[in-house]
Amino acid sequence: MTAEDPFQEPEMKMTQQQMMEYRVPLEVRDYCAHLTIPLNRCRRDNYFLPWTCKHEKHEYELCQYSDFVRRINMHKAKKRQEREEARGE
Repeated sequence: MTAEDPFQEPEMKMTQQQMMEYRVPLEVRDYCAHLTIPLNRCRRDNYFLPWTCKHEKHEYELCQYSDFVRRINMHKAKKRQEREEARGE
């Protein structure tokens, strides 16, 4: 996502093949999948202690939130466009 166009589709940083190799779970194979690998590695290395891996977790959650906001804004823009088209006809 760029600052110029918040509706631009973000690029996938990992291919499906890479996600299969790293065994990324299906439910997290999205635009933030590249951040799950270091996060899960840190969690395993630190025995899932809740006070560890804060930086990795923050990066992953920020990516998820940014993608959520992008999708919400796209949905609002689509609804707005549909309303304008309905009024014009």
